[in-house]
Amino acid sequence: MTPLAPGVDVTHFKRALQERRGVLRKAVHAALLRSDEEQYAQIAGQVHDADDESIADLLVDVNLAEITREIRELRDIDAALRRIVMGTYGICIRCQDGIARERLEAYPTAKRCVACQNEEERRRAATPTPSL
Repeated sequence: MTPLAPGVDVTHFKRALQERRGVLRKAVHAALLRSDEEQYAQIAGQVHDADDESIADLLVDVNLAEITREIRELRDIDAALRRIVMGTYGICIRCQDGIARERLEAYPTAKRCVACQNEEERRRAATPTPSL
């Protein structure tokens, strides 16, 4: 993979990030409107048994998970756009090496090179999650 060289024109990535941000904003807006229209109480009020209620719960959970995922991606996009403005886009936040162009094409919000991202994922996997 070819690292993104310092001084490379990032116009392509900036445009892609801005386009994706627009798509996500519309999707979040639509999901929120849909959520308002399909309130759990309304859905649950139409159920007739425990199985129907489970499906209503699942629909609400899926909608919330979708919104959460899209908002997280919007935050990542905003952070990537800030890195573009600061001149640090395409530079790994951990090792300061260039992030491969292919990685940025596949994942334009990447803030770590592949090696550092793999290490981060191994670290997170080794950290136990607190139980309730």
